[in-house]
Formats: sequence, C-alpha cells, structure tokens
Amino acid sequence: MFDRIAPRYDLLNRLMTAGMDLSWRQAAAACADVSAGGRALDVCTGTGDLALMLADRVTPLGEVVGVDFAEEMLDRAREKAAARGARCTFVAGDALALPFPDAGFDAATVAFGARNWADLDAGLREMARVVRPGGRVVVLEITSPERLRAFYGLWFDRVVPLLGRVVAGDGSAYSYLPASVRRFPAPRELAARMAAAGMDDVRWRPLAAGIVQVHHGRVRG
Repeated sequence: MFDRIAPRYDLLNRLMTAGMDLSWRQAAAACADVSAGGRALDVCTGTGDLALMLADRVTPLGEVVGVDFAEEMLDRAREKAAARGARCTFVAGDALALPFPDAGFDAATVAFGARNWADLDAGLREMARVVRPGGRVVVLEITSPERLRAFYGLWFDRVVPLLGRVVAGDGSAYSYLPASVRRFPAPRELAARMAAAGMDDVRWRPLAAGIVQVHHGRVRG
C-alpha cells in the first residue's frame, strides 16, 4: 500500500494538513534534541522529510539514518537527500527489528508511522534499544482530539478518503488512515507505554488543537 501511494505521498500530506505537517515535523526534530555532530535515526521515514530536518541539525559532521520497509518511499527520500546534498542514509528495514546495534544513536524519531506497527510496544522498545542512555525518543502521531470532534470526524472519514481517490487514485489507502488513528492510544496511555519501553521523563505536547501530539522521552540508563 505504501509503495502504491509513494508518488503522491508528499502532495497528499500537504493537502490533508494544509501544509502544517512540515511544521509538526519541525517540532519533532526540535524535540529530538540533537546538535552538530550527532547521530539520529528516523523510523518509518517515508519520503524522508523528518530525516532531512534532523540532518539540518546535526550537519556538517553528524549523520542521519532513515529506515522504512517501503522501497518506493525510500527512493524518493534518497532523491531529496541527493538534491540537497544532505548527509542522510536511507535503508530498508523493519521497525520491530531495527537493523542497528544497541545505543548507536543520540536520538530516534517516528512521524506518523507508529500507529501502523503491528506491535506498538515492540516498536517503542526497539527505538529505545538503539538510542544511547540519556538520548531522546520522539513520537509524532495523529490522535483523536477531545475538541473539534465533529470537524475531525468529517475530515478523516470523508474528506481524506476522497482526496486519496482523486489525487492518489487509491481511496482504500486513505480510508485506512482514520481506522489506524482510532486504534492508537490516547496521549497519556502512549506516555505510559513509552515509560514501560525504557524511557524516563516522558512528556507530550498537543499540536493543531490536539489532532496531533508530539511525545518525547529520555532513554533510561
């Protein structure tokens, strides 16, 4: 499914969020708390937008690795990185069995991918495993807001699948989106599960009136 929608993925993201998804990713990059010379991992990197934002923070001596299982997405991420001369490496891999050694990164992020994992807790544990003690794990995800419920339901149940059909020619992929959001835990529960996966000082901040949340925690020593 993700390979199918890769050619229109960025365009759909901009349309679905009125371009705000880029500022949300910037917020996630800031929460990663990496600086020049650092090493960061972006899980479920897709077409690489968040990975490139992390690269802006760790250059010129740092490194960013993006991992995803959709090769078509990775091809587009590599094209973006090459066009910008960014120090990013994009590799195929499974978020539930990351192909990296323990404690090899200063931070790990995931943007709009955690809700797709077959096992959320395993994915969180893997992110904590590959980050050094004291490093950050950041989860940016769509959630069901307490406010704007009527707008939220109309947008995700009707407008988003319609955009998927018209723009990407794949309504089924974008009908999947609202279903995956509803299965995802509420912010407080996600924070508890991050703590159970090996993180301390877990905090979160609502974006877009609570439709999106950015969580971050420090890997336990």
